[in-house]
Amino acid sequence: MRRVFAQTRKELTQLVRDWRTFGLALLLPLALLILMSTAISLTASHLPIVVQDLDSSPASREFIDAFRASITFHVVSWPTDKQPETAFTGNVARGVLIIPEHFGRDIARGVDSPVQLLIDASDANTAKLISGYASQITRAYDRLRASAAQAEPVQAAIRLWYNPGRSSPKFFGPGIFVLGLSLFPPLLASLAMAKEGEQKTILQVYVSNISAHEFLLGKVFAFMAVTFAEYVSGLILMFTAFGLSLAGDPTPFIIATILYAFCVASFGTMVGAAIPNQAAAIQAVAFGGFILVFLLSGLMFPIENIPAGLRWISNFIWGRYYIEIVRDALLQGGGWPATWFKVAIIGVIGAIFYGIAWRKMRRMQLAI
Repeated sequence: MRRVFAQTRKELTQLVRDWRTFGLALLLPLALLILMSTAISLTASHLPIVVQDLDSSPASREFIDAFRASITFHVVSWPTDKQPETAFTGNVARGVLIIPEHFGRDIARGVDSPVQLLIDASDANTAKLISGYASQITRAYDRLRASAAQAEPVQAAIRLWYNPGRSSPKFFGPGIFVLGLSLFPPLLASLAMAKEGEQKTILQVYVSNISAHEFLLGKVFAFMAVTFAEYVSGLILMFTAFGLSLAGDPTPFIIATILYAFCVASFGTMVGAAIPNQAAAIQAVAFGGFILVFLLSGLMFPIENIPAGLRWISNFIWGRYYIEIVRDALLQGGGWPATWFKVAIIGVIGAIFYGIAWRKMRRMQLAI
């Protein structure tokens, strides 16, 4: 173990001496966490909609006020003699609400009065949100106008758990936190490993008496330390800026973090051992540690929404399991019963990465 720790100390010394690399290791993950967690939001607000009131009655104005009271919509005035489609082509609004003539009279008589809502569906997600929010406002307006005899027989009492404020940073924060751990430590590990192969300094290791296991473990432990430093700084930021806290038993989270640090450090070491070229190693880590984790881990949207032809790939994405563990630890608090299998999978994937790296470096162990 003495030679393993010596190798680890050498790697950390080189990392600290290079302030650019040190900044890459600690500052960029925090910047990524802040920017992406606050910039990404799937909840819509202040969406511009045009209202054409062809009735101009108190009932129609009350209906329009219901849309104005919503934080989702921003009502834009629009002349009744102008085609509503021009609001879309002129990028003035995302939706057009058309209130027909005799709307107020039909409401007073208890007769159905259809209201038309045109939606710009070029952005499918926003169009779905507009449709859903507009339907909710319409149902709420109907309930207020309905008499006791016409009241709906079934009413749902809805309660939001774990994130009642529907805060996007609380949902995306853990995912971006995992994305940073999945990208920067393996990137540094792969560069350190590929640099030795590219500059042929690895030959000095070959002629030494250090074994492949000792050499690789020294590398892995060094970048596990980098991962732990990012882990602590990221947690502090999420606890202070995003209002998150540990929920339930923290031991699955802690053990999973140790295994995930080993997994990502082994992944970077494996890439550097297999690809002794720094530019190519960066591309390989960016694909595995960023693109696959970003798209196929459930960070942005549920895995069930991924097309079936690609969904199976997510079973091999190590970030998927750690994201679920982090969200459980910071939001749900399910503990070991909910996360034990995911913790085990992270350990298995990390062992596979280390095994592949050792196969690439086992030629160092020459028989004497």
